[in-house]
Amino acid sequence: MKNLILSLFFFCLAVSASGQRVMENLDRGVVAVRHKPNAVFISWRVLATEPENLPFNLYRTTGSGKPVKLNPHPITGGTNFTDTKADLTQNTAYTVKALMKGKETTGSKPFIIPANAPVAQYLSIPLKTPAGYRPHDASAGDLDGDGQYELVLHQVGKGLDNSFNGYTDKPIIQAYKFDGTLLWTIDLGRNIREGEHYTQFIVIDMDGDGKAEVAMKTADGTIDGKGQVIGDSTKDYRSKQPNTLGKVLDGPEFFTVFDGQTGAALATTDYIPSRYPTDGWGGPGGNGGNDNSGNRVDRFLACAAYLDGKLPSVVMCRGYYGRTVLAAWDYRDGKLTSRWVFDTKDGNNPFSGQGNHNLTVADVDDDGKDEIVYGAMVVDDNGKGMFSTGFRHGDALHVSDLDLERPGLEVFGPHEIEDHSKGDSGYVKDAGPGVAVYSARTGEVHFEGAIDTDVGAGVAENIDPDNPGAEMWWSGSEGLHSMKGTRIGPTPAASWLIWWDGDLTRELMGGGKVSKYKGGTIFTASEERGNGRGSPNLTADLFGDWREEFILSAGPSELRVYTTVIPTHHRLYTLMHDPQYRLSIAWQNVAYNQPPHLSFYLGEDMKKAPTPKIAVPKEAETSNQ
Repeated sequence: MKNLILSLFFFCLAVSASGQRVMENLDRGVVAVRHKPNAVFISWRVLATEPENLPFNLYRTTGSGKPVKLNPHPITGGTNFTDTKADLTQNTAYTVKALMKGKETTGSKPFIIPANAPVAQYLSIPLKTPAGYRPHDASAGDLDGDGQYELVLHQVGKGLDNSFNGYTDKPIIQAYKFDGTLLWTIDLGRNIREGEHYTQFIVIDMDGDGKAEVAMKTADGTIDGKGQVIGDSTKDYRSKQPNTLGKVLDGPEFFTVFDGQTGAALATTDYIPSRYPTDGWGGPGGNGGNDNSGNRVDRFLACAAYLDGKLPSVVMCRGYYGRTVLAAWDYRDGKLTSRWVFDTKDGNNPFSGQGNHNLTVADVDDDGKDEIVYGAMVVDDNGKGMFSTGFRHGDALHVSDLDLERPGLEVFGPHEIEDHSKGDSGYVKDAGPGVAVYSARTGEVHFEGAIDTDVGAGVAENIDPDNPGAEMWWSGSEGLHSMKGTRIGPTPAASWLIWWDGDLTRELMGGGKVSKYKGGTIFTASEERGNGRGSPNLTADLFGDWREEFILSAGPSELRVYTTVIPTHHRLYTLMHDPQYRLSIAWQNVAYNQPPHLSFYLGEDMKKAPTPKIAVPKEAETSNQ
């Protein structure tokens, strides 16, 4: 009890003194993989709250023997090491110790490689997948407050798009530790339909207690991780009508915050907004028109955002083809409260029909509070619309410091031209740009391309070291383009992104392969299964140094977490301490997944990475060394 009181004291002291964003209490994040028969690659985190030149010592312990220091001199460069002298016939443990004023601090939690471990560049997570289901999107959060991430996994059976009638299986959400320990299972029940546009779950520490919560839409018959039923389990609201068969167009809708450690429902309230009227979600802009068949009304998105600059709120969203509603929720002191509601109300609104099949969160005006970039519009931290470009909805969205010649963040994305007069060619006269780049702060449009053309996909990121800043490409772009729109090379062969090798230029990923834009394939995973839409189950900086891991499923009973084994001399704090990147991991599972982005430019020609304004408990800072 004494230690608990002290921890809470230091936590409250750190938060109140800083007034900054409260982040997770991450540990050193040591990871080691036997990537060759005689070699182990080890890497570990640097926290953004630590000195950037903090020295480290690395120790190996074989069996029950004494620790052996592996580095002849303190490690002050990249936080990685290749060990080629380990006796891998015995259990082998790796521990990292930081040096503060020349003295070693307490060592990290040891990472243990079992005796005679197979040669593999991944960590295996055994799953308890329900019969007939498969692993889908995943998210990460420190659910139990131990400084290490756990995974929250969406298990899917039969699912259907909103535009199709029919019955689906019940969505299942599970939480796992990386050793395969199943923490809990949430059964969302028959009154929540399965499909890309329905169940968006957010994993984030909403109340700042050091343990992440899990938030999502629920309904009558949802069963929490403790076996308790939300609402009335006898109700079945699935439509029996031929034109809406299997869709849920009646009955109560709830929003629930679950305990991340146990899966128990902590707080439940009515979902905002309600679906009614079910034919009130169309309008001009985007996919113009309307329906009363459960299509436009049940298009959901979600995210987490630091709307007050200190603790995350969860924003649940409904609609983007016409009427659009964003509802921000706070969970504080065990209570769930509404912060604000943004509602375009009808189709005669400049913000109607501007949403995407995805969204992102960023501090676009640099005031310490987050905005929601909702496709072709931005909503301020106070719930008011900042601006809309009027370019209508799209399937992809990328926000970062993309153009080094312009201040602040830029937004890149494709836009679909959905008009009933469209022919097979996809060309619509005077419809607007198929791709655009605009200022995330002001909405000023910097580039328009693919005019009057329906564009389905696009990416923007720094993948070409020979071009300053980021590059962009899109379906039908016929090449890689600078952020000014100049063609500078052939079109990349992939549309997912990952930081993987030793330089600061980002790599491409697709089909389980990691490749350089100018260099070909540099890694191939043993499995190619992902979330079913061509992207990994999750990409994030889960542990180790600043490079990213990616997760693929090896069938229904296993997830594989792939991590790089390429040395790098570059040192950077964990990407999870960049608030925009961390919130990108929270929304990555939402609808049409997109890769995460940083709030700053990362490249060989970059300036020094900015120090994020974040707070973590003082107790955690000392224990992580």
